[in-house]
Amino acid sequence: MYKSYSMELCGRTLTVDVGRVAAQANGAAFMHYGDTVVLSTATASEEPRDGIDFFPLSVEYEEKMYAVGKIPGGFNKREGKASEHAILTSRVIDRPMRPLFPKDYRNDVTLNNMVMSVDPDCSPEITAMLGSAIATCISDIPFDGPTASTRVGMVDGELVFNPTSAQRAVSDLELTVASTRDKVIMIEAGANEIPEAKMIEAIFAAHEINQKIIAFIDTIVADCGKPKHSYQSYDVDAELWEDMTSFIPGPEMEEAVFTDEKQVREENIRVLKEKLKERYEETHPEWIPMLGEALYKYQKKTVRKMILKDHKRPDGRAITQIRPLAAEIDMIPRAHGSAMFTRGQTQICDVVTLAPLSEAQKIDGLDENETSKRYMHQYNFPAYSVGETKVSRGPGRREIGHGALAERALVPVLPSAEEFPYAIRAVSETFESNGSTSQASICASCMALMAAGVPLKAMVAGISCGLVTGDTDDDYIVLTDIQGLEDFFGDMDFKVAGTHKGITAIQMDIKIHGLTRAIIEEAIARTREARFYIMDEVMSKAIAEPRQTVGKYAPKIEMMTIDPATIGDVVGKQGKVINRIIAETGVKIDITDDGNVSICGTDADMIAKAMKTIEIITSDFEEGQVLEGTVISIKDFGAFLEFAPGKEGMVHISKMSDKRVEKVEDVLSLGQVVKVVCLGKDKMGRFSFSMKDVK
Repeated sequence: MYKSYSMELCGRTLTVDVGRVAAQANGAAFMHYGDTVVLSTATASEEPRDGIDFFPLSVEYEEKMYAVGKIPGGFNKREGKASEHAILTSRVIDRPMRPLFPKDYRNDVTLNNMVMSVDPDCSPEITAMLGSAIATCISDIPFDGPTASTRVGMVDGELVFNPTSAQRAVSDLELTVASTRDKVIMIEAGANEIPEAKMIEAIFAAHEINQKIIAFIDTIVADCGKPKHSYQSYDVDAELWEDMTSFIPGPEMEEAVFTDEKQVREENIRVLKEKLKERYEETHPEWIPMLGEALYKYQKKTVRKMILKDHKRPDGRAITQIRPLAAEIDMIPRAHGSAMFTRGQTQICDVVTLAPLSEAQKIDGLDENETSKRYMHQYNFPAYSVGETKVSRGPGRREIGHGALAERALVPVLPSAEEFPYAIRAVSETFESNGSTSQASICASCMALMAAGVPLKAMVAGISCGLVTGDTDDDYIVLTDIQGLEDFFGDMDFKVAGTHKGITAIQMDIKIHGLTRAIIEEAIARTREARFYIMDEVMSKAIAEPRQTVGKYAPKIEMMTIDPATIGDVVGKQGKVINRIIAETGVKIDITDDGNVSICGTDADMIAKAMKTIEIITSDFEEGQVLEGTVISIKDFGAFLEFAPGKEGMVHISKMSDKRVEKVEDVLSLGQVVKVVCLGKDKMGRFSFSMKDVK
């Protein structure tokens, strides 16, 4: 016998079945939101994992194609590795959950969400976020929940909550907010230049809805939640901590970490670690494996104290000061567009490639609104960017997430396909990393797009703010432009991208149990001020506006429209006509069902020739029209000319010259190109052409 719990959530019914399925998991919630069904489970290993200094949490979001009535493509006809959308959803589920587990918990935990049915009006992503929270809360796994999540859209200036498929298609905002009982713990947003005040309003409207969901979860936990199990703590040994902090006093540790050179700081810490190893080799060899964790904790305590109490940052900057900035374009000579953006020891080179619309990425997923992607932003993070030696195994979840964030930030300012008929790929290569590479990617990509001649509607920049908190909600300090050390040891990485007009993307990662409204408002205000400075004082000086034309090495694309009824004439039997045009001109031709023709090539003359050929094929001959044709057949009575593949006409022998022509071969030969004029239709309704009447 299972228990079922229901509530009305944004106009639809949310139902949670507990004890119905997956009884051997530590916690399982069978979620129904409308006709969307997600099975969310939480499992933990019985013993901690040896030899690690972090909490081993894995979050999975499984998209089953049967959920939308599809058979998977490919030879095997089964789901393969997770799609990028599934990976991004897993990251969104992870972010509000991870801070609520004990920091010294070392048991493996897996949160699995299997999407089994999709109602387009009821988000499976939100359902999975709620399911993970409920499954963990009712399990015996230590967890300081619950957390709840709501999605916000904006249609015609009005906020809508958990928007339907139709509302999402026209929404100017896609915002997901996760909350604890008192605070906001996660924000993820893409927006069409939403003003900061409106974004804050949307965040806290969602926060209010989340409180109702948390009350609902509380009733489930009270009725069927399991007692939380005890676990082995992996906090630093108290005796080791006391001896270490006595042997290396606070001022010495401050001196070690107080530098803007990452390599210098790492070398300073390495020297301290060697000193401690020598100290404990004979007296306490059992402490040596714990030194890494202990020194990390000591650095963290030192950096946080310096920032919070002394307002002193490790690299000596003021609290609101941005690291030294540099921007340049056209780094890569034959690329269609390139730019490099440097902020301190963070450096991104972005390269843009333009291609015909047929090169847009096709998407076969669960969202019926998303079937293709014209703008593709990818991010790479090689080991050398942080001075490490490691073989590349392709993009991981972090790389995919950073690329998606930069993509989301720039999509709102891209021209439409009608305005700029190109597929666009931007690749951000990380040359050097010391914090906020995703935001540097946004700046570099914006400049590279403008350098490529993409007519962006506005310039976009991104910046990140950090946070260090004390013992109370009022004891905190917000840091502008955090470097890696401040990210590692701080409480927040609040990334905001936008234009002068408003916000285009937000991503918030935190390590504490939520943020107050005051902190969020200050962070958003700080990022606005910083991105204005970056755009006005740095990016604009490298490139102030998009170039008027695409570069010399970029493909040129011309658009034309033909009658859909003539598409068959252009394509020809088995594609013979279109393939011949392509072979003769070297262009690429794409035709849509509604008659839109895209002609892409690098030679403007060849593009014009292809357009002229298609125009001839698809239009009727008109009296007085002058054409050039190639002689393809000679008869006693005249010659047949081909004006375009599959488009032919005849010149009678009497119309070849003002003088009498005895034999056609006296005037014309096969393959000769001649100019003729259309005389209209003859008595039999056939078009007649003349060489002698050309003026």
